[in-house]
Amino acid sequence: MPEDLPQRVRTVWWEEDEKSATVVLLDQSLLPQQVVYLHLKDEEQVADAIKTLKVRGAPAIGVTAAFGMALALYRLQREAAERGEALTLDQAHAHLLAAGHLLGLTRPTAVNLFWAIERMQRRADQLVGQGCGVEELGRALRTEAQAIADEDFAACQRMGEYGAALIADGDTLLTHCNAGALATAGWGTALAPMYVASRAGKQIHVFVDETRPILQGARLTAWELQQEGIPLTLITDNMAGHFMHHGGIKAVFVGADRIAANGDVANKIGTYSVAVLARAHNIPFYVVAPCSTVDLSLPSGEHIPIEQRNPEEVTRVRDAQVAPVGVNVANPAFDVTPHTYVTAIITEKGIARPPYEVTLRQIFRDEHDSGR
Repeated sequence: MPEDLPQRVRTVWWEEDEKSATVVLLDQSLLPQQVVYLHLKDEEQVADAIKTLKVRGAPAIGVTAAFGMALALYRLQREAAERGEALTLDQAHAHLLAAGHLLGLTRPTAVNLFWAIERMQRRADQLVGQGCGVEELGRALRTEAQAIADEDFAACQRMGEYGAALIADGDTLLTHCNAGALATAGWGTALAPMYVASRAGKQIHVFVDETRPILQGARLTAWELQQEGIPLTLITDNMAGHFMHHGGIKAVFVGADRIAANGDVANKIGTYSVAVLARAHNIPFYVVAPCSTVDLSLPSGEHIPIEQRNPEEVTRVRDAQVAPVGVNVANPAFDVTPHTYVTAIITEKGIARPPYEVTLRQIFRDEHDSGR
């Protein structure tokens, strides 16, 4: 891990010694007040960490799920060895399928989760078809999960470089939710261009939406930018239009949890409102996401499942009740921004511009997963 990661902390990784293995992740539900690392010992704990937002951000969720599948087989192997039993290849394969199903139930919107699970399952299917041994299967899946993490780290760097070219010295930018190092295995998606631009000597200022109801902007993005020394101003979500009109904002950068083939973008709730405001003020609206977030199997955003979360996330701010008890609540975690509001989609393979039905497929043309 490079020493110059923006906040000098790691989001998620595999840790193993002679006796045990764990998936280690930073508990983002406790930030910024506490920096606590969790050592997850089985796939159930990994699934719970994803479901309860201890880890979040589409790329980070995908990496965590991949490690969770590797951990599921590792745990099964260890338990069989402790009982003095020989684990069969069929048992190992069936357990992996069950682990993938469990992890896939955690969060429905972020496609990186399913992309990573499917990639791990394809690798397992390939090896099982070749008649490999159980030990070989376990090692191969740990290698595959680490490859997913390493590829995400490299993708973040490339997205940062592409996006930084769109930022001028002196620019004021706006971002919504958290799409930085905490949301990935690297520098982030939407924040990566800001990190690269800042380290290249460009003077920038970032307006950070607080991002209700979980406050990922206030708790996470503001903390990350502070760690990096990038000047920022934290605002409530309903201030974005005011500062677009009066604050000299030159561009909006956001991440994504799923991008349909036509360029419709699912991202944290409130993103659609920001995109509409950006269009009204003639401000470029950029989406930054790795290719694993693009779902070419869905023709439009109308087909993207939207996660509905616990009403208490809206009626409470941590331990404080802020709404009348028993009030009716709606709490969709994401919304879909139509592609007509998206200026460009920045991926690790390049920048896609309208018409997205053409340019997104061009980016995938030579990729092994182009048919996904």
